Amino acid sequence: MIRPASIQQQPAPRRAFLALWGWNRSCVRADRRGPTPHARRSCAGRRTRIVAGFLCALTCTGVSAADAWVGRFAPNSLTDWESRSFKGQTTYRLIGDGATRTLEARCQASASAIALRRQIDLVQTPVLRWQWRIDHVHEGLDGRTREGDDYAARVYVIHDGGALVWRTRAINYVWANTEPRDTHWPNAFTDKAMMVAVQSGTPAEPDQWVEQSRNVRDDFKRFYGLDLSAIDGVALMTDCDNGGRSARAEYRRLRFTAQ
Repeated sequence: MIRPASIQQQPAPRRAFLALWGWNRSCVRADRRGPTPHARRSCAGRRTRIVAGFLCALTCTGVSAADAWVGRFAPNSLTDWESRSFKGQTTYRLIGDGATRTLEARCQASASAIALRRQIDLVQTPVLRWQWRIDHVHEGLDGRTREGDDYAARVYVIHDGGALVWRTRAINYVWANTEPRDTHWPNAFTDKAMMVAVQSGTPAEPDQWVEQSRNVRDDFKRFYGLDLSAIDGVALMTDCDNGGRSARAEYRRLRFTAQ
């Protein structure tokens, strides 16, 4: 079962998905007010535990530098993913049999995402690979506008700015509605997220899996001028809230590799 989010509704600038990393917001507020020594120790301890948890997620689960899996989708693996609802609930469930399954997402005039907090070493494994397929896109929606910011499938990679919240950045790989493949544009809600069309238009064969790969480290250099040694998480979303429509997508085999 996916863990429910503590905040189910978010304000309009949601698409950057920066609110995922809300664990540090109370510390940021305390810092701005002038924290007491106790508050500083508490926040520092919390950040230390979070970092330790990230490291354990990499080492305790046997993730290797050559093959850092984030979406193998074994049975019960969604317990590691957090849910964030922006409007209603997109339904996420594992389908298929065996040790490796497929994540199915369905939305009906809704928008919610699932996210995995995990530090990924971009020096050792900079390339994100995944497979996905969709039934159809949202025809006629312009993804460069707030009214058209719906996608049948999207994959986020997120760099957490920590206490410096304004330094958080995200790249959003989308199956675009009308934007040409291999184009990119700023998110309609915030300049802290970049949209990248890795596929575009309704597929001619919806049952066929499409393999994708992106060098995430190179993309952060290209879009933000950041030479990152690591990112802090990934997220998936199938959303239909702005256009009030429906969509279905499947995701599988998300992993980071050396090349």
